[in-house]
Amino acid sequence: MSQTASTNQPTGTGLTANPPQDASAPWGPADHTALELAMFEYDQMDPKRIQHLVKVHALARTIAMAEGVDARTAYVLEAAAIVHDAGIHESERLYGNASGKHQEELGPGVARPLLERLGYSPAVVDRVCWLVAHHHTYGDIQGADYQILVEADFLVNIYEDAPDDPVARERMARSALQRIFRTATGSRMLRQQYLPAEPAASAE
Repeated sequence: MSQTASTNQPTGTGLTANPPQDASAPWGPADHTALELAMFEYDQMDPKRIQHLVKVHALARTIAMAEGVDARTAYVLEAAAIVHDAGIHESERLYGNASGKHQEELGPGVARPLLERLGYSPAVVDRVCWLVAHHHTYGDIQGADYQILVEADFLVNIYEDAPDDPVARERMARSALQRIFRTATGSRMLRQQYLPAEPAASAE
């Protein structure tokens, strides 16, 4: 969910910043259906959060496919998109708000047992939790899974933050396009949703 971004990398997570490379090892379940249903259960009676994770997951998957991301990275990305906001309820319970910093702090502690219970490999669990712990940190985005997760979250958040204010949506989108977006597909999706097409130059 959209909150104040952090520009500093969280510390003390104990998680690797690099995508897992042990491609010969099992990744986990064949698909992420059980994980998505587990998040529905965790977020039960909170349709706003459920709708958000579904949209971010769908957009992340589309961007990854269109960008030709390798299967392993796409697998990790989809899992991360499903659980990226897992820390919100704990953040609200402990701090009374859902700031991005608190989501990053608390989300891995919620996501990890879900992932482990469903049989995701340790390397995948670590990377997904690292992504959850950084998804509001925009200062040094590295890795296709990290980049696409952030873009998909922005694509959804811009509308959710200003559903009745197209001017605000355009302002946020222009800022995000300049500061955040790097993939051709994500940038095109951003323009098509929020940025008016530039008028064609008239021929003299």
